[in-house]
Amino acid sequence: MIYDTKTALVLRRDLAPWQIANVAAFLAGGLAATHPVLKGEPYRDGGGKDYSALIREPVFVYGGTVEELRRTHQRALSRELVPAVYIEAMFKTTNDADNRAAFAAAPTDALDFVASASMARARPSTR
Repeated sequence: MIYDTKTALVLRRDLAPWQIANVAAFLAGGLAATHPVLKGEPYRDGGGKDYSALIREPVFVYGGTVEELRRTHQRALSRELVPAVYIEAMFKTTNDADNRAAFAAAPTDALDFVASASMARARPSTR
């Protein structure tokens, strides 16, 4: 199945493996909360046990530098997308309220990006 949207995460290349997994999970959850269309249908196994729905489409995951993350962020904002972002200061917090406070304290033009994610309409295929 081809989807009319594309979801992409761009994470800083120098992250530790646990940071990559953690940040990717936060960003994917944020995008799914912002864009309910990303949520697939719940699963059920052969024995009738129910399981949570997953994101319905592939999520592209890329690596980048802080500069590339800044460009990605600016591109998302210029397209009027609502990106999910994670900044360095959020690694020092332990809860959502403190994450939001750390983010609110960072000026837009000086965000110390760890990762950024967006969902947008996919470009038509040229195949």
